[in-house]
Order: sequence, then structure tokens, then C-alpha cells
Amino acid sequence: MTQDTQDPDLLLKWGLGGALFAALCCFTPLLVVVVAGVGLTALTGWLDYALFPLLFFSLAIVAQALWLRAGRQGPSPKIWATALATLMSAFIIWIEFRFALRITVGAFMAIGVYAFVLNRIKSKGATQ
Repeated sequence: MTQDTQDPDLLLKWGLGGALFAALCCFTPLLVVVVAGVGLTALTGWLDYALFPLLFFSLAIVAQALWLRAGRQGPSPKIWATALATLMSAFIIWIEFRFALRITVGAFMAIGVYAFVLNRIKSKGATQ
């Protein structure tokens, strides 16, 4: 049995799971406690360098899944969402994680707006 990499529900689950995991680990001491508990305390200073790119790339996967669920309305977000995730990751590291919470909330809101727009386009296409 093979899994379809274009299954929008599966992509949405994995994307949201990755984004929520990264957000939870970025903004709570959960991962710090776990890493310290297994004796890897030296890594805690470097966690954000992996977690923020994970967060932004997970949101790019969510954008792709939403686009697939909407019946492929408009251009594919794969290229622009990946490029945006790369730029946001580099930017947030460059500004040394200042405004990280605001940028993250903005990224989640942007995905929400994208979902809303796709839903509107889909519903307009269904009524015409």
C-alpha cells in the first residue's frame, strides 16, 4: 500500500501537526525540559535555529494542502510558499529572533486568510 503525496487531508494533518509542534516547542519550555531531561542541555541554545524553519515549512505544506483541498484553484503555492518559508526563516534568524511571536502569529494569520480566499473562490466556482 503506497501513500499518495498529493493527498490533501494527509498533507494538512502533517503540516498542521508540524506547525503546532514547532510553535509549542518555540514558545513554551516543553522541548527545553525534554532535551535537558535526556542530558542534551547544550543543544537548548540552538533549538530555535531548527524550530522556526520547521514552523515556516510546515505552514508551506499547509498552504499546499489547502490549495489541493480547494480543487487546485489558482496557481500552485508550492514555489512561492517554499520561497517565503525560506526567506522568513533567514529573516527571523537575521534579526536574532526579535519579534518572533509577532512574525509567527502573522504567518498563521496569513495561512488563515489564504484558506478563506480559497474557500471563497471554491464556493463562487460551485455556484456559477
